[in-house]
Amino acid sequence: MQTLEIHPLVVRLSHWINALAMILMLASGWRIYNASPLFPFNFPSAITIGGWLAGALQWHFAAMWLLAANGLVYLAYGILSGHFRRKLLPITPSALIADLLAAARGRLAHDDLATYNAAQRAAYAALILTAIVQVLSGLAVWKPVQLQGLAALMGGYEGARLLHFLAMALCVSLVAVHIVMVILVPETFLTMITGRLKRHE
Repeated sequence: MQTLEIHPLVVRLSHWINALAMILMLASGWRIYNASPLFPFNFPSAITIGGWLAGALQWHFAAMWLLAANGLVYLAYGILSGHFRRKLLPITPSALIADLLAAARGRLAHDDLATYNAAQRAAYAALILTAIVQVLSGLAVWKPVQLQGLAALMGGYEGARLLHFLAMALCVSLVAVHIVMVILVPETFLTMITGRLKRHE
């Protein structure tokens, strides 16, 4: 029996801190959205936090700093240590299509949890990019005058608001798929806690 470390401590800590920050940002963000909806629907109050607009904004800003600081640590580690290069690259269209077709048929292999398949690599890379878009569009919504150049790239304040919402929706969709995959392969949950994988030699 061989024990491998597949998730370093910094990856595991940033993963769980990010999960907490995202839950807080989503729940408070949905309350903020309800104060001025973009579309003809509201989020149920039971899944929001803040109680009212000002309270939700305070929760949102507090979680924003946690998400941003944690994200910077994770990005710095991922780039400088080569973690992203080893775990997320390469992503080839042919491999991605093959994995997506296999997943649709319920035959996507998870034989080696130490290595991400093409679908996982694409999903994790997309989640990182989506989080960056969320932060940038959120800054444009928060400070549309001071950051008017950034807001202008997104079509102004309303464009930044729409982009922020769409990025949130994509992020929730990716996380939902991630949770389903964890349920289907529960060993992945344990490895994100212990960081280790036992494998027969």
